[in-house]
Amino acid sequence: MLIGVIVAVLALLLGAIVIFNRLVAERNQMRAAWSDIDVQLMRRHDLTPQLVTAVKAYADHERATLTTVSELRTRAEAAAGLGDRARLEDELGRQIERLLALQESYPDLKASDNFLQLQRDLVAIEDHLQYARRYYNGAVRQLNTRIEHFPDLIVARMAGFQRGEFFEANAQTRSPP
Repeated sequence: MLIGVIVAVLALLLGAIVIFNRLVAERNQMRAAWSDIDVQLMRRHDLTPQLVTAVKAYADHERATLTTVSELRTRAEAAAGLGDRARLEDELGRQIERLLALQESYPDLKASDNFLQLQRDLVAIEDHLQYARRYYNGAVRQLNTRIEHFPDLIVARMAGFQRGEFFEANAQTRSPP
């Protein structure tokens, strides 16, 4: 009987270890996926001043849009929470889309090789960002599901695992500019 109790305790302990390790793996996958998003956002942030400069050379009276883009970039980089960051990044995406749309009003801008290259780069970044968001949100969903399932939820609560926060994209920014 004592051996049965020992075996049962060891089985529970082994089960808890396996669950804990799976939770750690899911959390790390979510963190790695966030890192992928962050890389794309930083690439976009790095191109934003170049885009502002290119547009400024041809459309100087579009100051309000240029200023808004620069301010949003700064605020997004300093955002504390994921919700605020997502909201600011979505707004930044919409404003960048407006800048890119200015080419229709300015034929010289449309003919600028620098502007066209920036446009291609930003479209590529937006595509990568869309895929990175999808992967991240899948990793968050997987972790959150594991945290909510029994018996994983017991280990998750005891170990202090927190639900991940989805990186929501506004419907207006779901497609690249």
